[in-house]
Amino acid sequence: MLSKRASFALKSASKRNAVFQRLVVIAILLTILSLVPLIFVRLRESGAHERRELASLFESSSFEQAHTLSVELLNEHPLDFFLLTMRGFSAYQLAIAQINKSETLVYIDESIQALRKALLVKSTVKDGPVYYVLGKAYFYKGQEYADLAVTYLEKAQAAAFSAADIPEYLGLAYAALGDFHRSIAAFSLSLSPDNEEGPSDLLLLAIARSYLGLGDTDAAKAYLVQSLTVSKDSRTRSASRLLLGSILAGSGDVSGAESEFLAVIEESGESVDARYELGVLYASLGDTSRARAEWRRVLRLDPAHAQAGRRLNL
Repeated sequence: MLSKRASFALKSASKRNAVFQRLVVIAILLTILSLVPLIFVRLRESGAHERRELASLFESSSFEQAHTLSVELLNEHPLDFFLLTMRGFSAYQLAIAQINKSETLVYIDESIQALRKALLVKSTVKDGPVYYVLGKAYFYKGQEYADLAVTYLEKAQAAAFSAADIPEYLGLAYAALGDFHRSIAAFSLSLSPDNEEGPSDLLLLAIARSYLGLGDTDAAKAYLVQSLTVSKDSRTRSASRLLLGSILAGSGDVSGAESEFLAVIEESGESVDARYELGVLYASLGDTSRARAEWRRVLRLDPAHAQAGRRLNL
């Protein structure tokens, strides 16, 4: 057995070791705690750097890179308002750059999802840019979403967000809903005298369609003629001529209508729509022989053309 002195020495040594161990643990904890602010600052600086990089990519129109980076950062911060808006904005820009409609809609859906999520995270009257892009995204999604396009574009205006193309998009969306009075009112704001280039051919065509929806054929004709004056796009010119030809035919100007339909074919090549309207025009004059000849041409161009088939009793 140990003597009392040896036992006391052993206990003292054990206590000293325990105290030393506690001191070591405390020292380690203090060291860790002292490093926490530094680590936090570095993480914050790293996050700030990534955000600056993301903003810089978007501002320099590097939309694909901005989109990729926003997706990566959202994996770590899925409810971050800034990252969600950057993903939505970049996806929208990629959408309107696509040629294939299905690819456009994929990006449009992604943009809408990201921006709607951002509004759930933080919705304030200062979010005009989010409303603006969301409204345009719904417009590109299709005519059946025109009501949502109007909703968010109007919210952008209510948030005092200013963009030159808001009236034009609102006009198109109102027209899609059949609200031609509000469509004309919105379009009138697009016809700014400060615009040195003047209104586009598509805008003039859209205004003409809205006036036609209101039954004002004279105003519609005036805008169609103006559209043809400025347009160099074959599809826009064809659409304008077809609409103008129909208006002229309805007013009894047969030769004027025929000239417009034939001009479509001369400028753009064979046209199912122009040939069909020529058949309708000739039929209205009682010239069934020429009318049926035009409709047979239509079916050669498009065997599934239901209207021409019905006209020929097929």
